[in-house]
Amino acid sequence: MRIVPIPCLADNYAYLLVCRETKEAAIVDASEAAPVLRAIDEGAGTHESQRDLSALLTHGREDVRIVAILSTHHHHDHVGGNEDVRSKLGIDRVYGHATDRGRIPGQTQYLQENDTFEIGRLHVRVLHIPGHTLGAVAYVVTSGSSDPVVFTGDTLFIGGCGRLFEGDPPMMFASLSKLAALDPRTKVYCGHEYTESNLRFAAHVEPSSAAVAEALAKATELRKEGRPTMGATIAQELAYNPFLRTSSSEIRTTLGIPERATGAEALGAIRRAKDAFKIGA
Repeated sequence: MRIVPIPCLADNYAYLLVCRETKEAAIVDASEAAPVLRAIDEGAGTHESQRDLSALLTHGREDVRIVAILSTHHHHDHVGGNEDVRSKLGIDRVYGHATDRGRIPGQTQYLQENDTFEIGRLHVRVLHIPGHTLGAVAYVVTSGSSDPVVFTGDTLFIGGCGRLFEGDPPMMFASLSKLAALDPRTKVYCGHEYTESNLRFAAHVEPSSAAVAEALAKATELRKEGRPTMGATIAQELAYNPFLRTSSSEIRTTLGIPERATGAEALGAIRRAKDAFKIGA
């Protein structure tokens, strides 16, 4: 399995997911068409992910056959390139949740919880993870030769979670709990480069955490080098992501969350605090 982040818009990522054995591939979250098509057609550039793609597409587009688009949710900054990418690359499968029918451009596959499909020899399982939107899904990808990965869209970020645009705290808490229960080795690939700001908030609410400090230092260094921060494991997220640490006594003390509050109530309070958080505050 090979995963190549493709920067899109201001801070989005599309991803190229490739089965090394069969060379079949999928695009996850075609935010906008131009960067995706340019990366695939040229396989070159100055960005780290484009250099990775250049190495992958050694002899041009023939080496990789793109068979599907996997959309995590209906927001335009994740599906705005679907139609152009689909038509230019001849893709006939566009995946999304069943409840996003009519909201994901070009959608042909209407998914439910635990549906499965294949990209080459990669096995993809669908998790319905409402909260950010009602039709949000995660794609859990496994193969015999690689650690599992999960594409989480705007539900689980590295060090954070998405805003509650269509769902509520209990819904998001249940969805994040589902993701937290994945194999701890599972690598997380999310929809935005928000990691540094997420971890600064994490340091604010859990200041004694060595895991947060280490993760923030690593993310800061990666961004200075112009590299993506994606690919943290579920085990790492459990150690420093405040939205997966709703039982932390330090977080609850910092934010004045009562000891008796449920996990969902605590998540709601943490989300409100993150919405109001200003770096340096």
